[in-house]
Amino acid sequence: MRIALCLEYDGAEFAGWQSQPGGRTVQDVLEHALAQIAGAPIRVVCAGRTDAGVHALAQVVHFDVAVDRPQTAWVRGVNAHLPAAVAVRWAVPVGDNFHARFSARSRAYRYLLLNRPERPGLLSGRVGWCHRPLDLAAMQDAAACLIGEHDFTSFRAAECQAKSPVKTMHEFTVTRQGDLIVFDCRASAFLHHMVRNLVGALAYVGTGRQPVAWLAELLAARDRRLGAPTHAPDGLYLAGVEYDRQWVLPTAGAPGGIMPSLQLPIA
Repeated sequence: MRIALCLEYDGAEFAGWQSQPGGRTVQDVLEHALAQIAGAPIRVVCAGRTDAGVHALAQVVHFDVAVDRPQTAWVRGVNAHLPAAVAVRWAVPVGDNFHARFSARSRAYRYLLLNRPERPGLLSGRVGWCHRPLDLAAMQDAAACLIGEHDFTSFRAAECQAKSPVKTMHEFTVTRQGDLIVFDCRASAFLHHMVRNLVGALAYVGTGRQPVAWLAELLAARDRRLGAPTHAPDGLYLAGVEYDRQWVLPTAGAPGGIMPSLQLPIA
C-alpha cells in the first residue's frame, strides 16, 4: 500500500530534509516515527528537499507499507512519535503510480524578509532580514521578468544537481505586510538556492544598489557570479505542492492540487 502524507516543520532544528550520516534531518525523524506505527523500517520520498534552516508549511511525501493501519494512525499516531517541530497534517492512501516528486505539477515557496533597522528577536530563525529600506514598487517591477519559462542559471547554486536550469515560473509576487516583505512564487520546479538567490537579487533592486532592469539582464546573462549573495534560509518556507485532481488529495487553495492559502506562518 502506498500512502501520501503532508507535514509541516520548523527547519531551524534540523540539518535539512535529506537523511545524512551523523545529521539530524526531517527525513530521519519522520522515518523513525513511521516505523513505530508500521512495525518495520519505512523509507519516504518527498516532493522537494529543503536545506538546513528552511521550513515547510506543506511538504508532501509518499511511502510504501505492507501493513494495514487506520488512517488516523498515520496522522495522530505518527505525530505522537515526532519532535515538536514536525507535525503530520494529513495522510491518505494513493495508487502505486503516485510519486510525491514526479507527480507534482508545481511547487510554491514563500520567503519572509523582515525590513527594519533592528534585527529580529522573536522572529529569529523564522525570517530573513534587511536593515536598509526597500522600495516595494521597484522590486515588483523587477520581478515581472521572471514569469514564464527561463534559464535560471544566474540563480542556481554551484552544487545544484538538477538536469536542466530551465524552469517555468507561474507566479511571483512581492507584497508588504507591516515590516515584512513577502515573496510568493510558484514554479514547475526550483533549482538549488533559486528562491534565496532571487530574493537576494531583488533586495539589491529594492535598496537601489541595482536598477529595475538589472534583474532581466542578470536572468539573460546565465551567470551566477554576477548575482547577489544568497539570502539566509531562515525566511524560506515550502508553502505547497500542486497535483492533478486524479489523486484526490486534500486541497487548500488552487483548484486541482495542494496550494495552501499561504497565510503567514507567524503573527
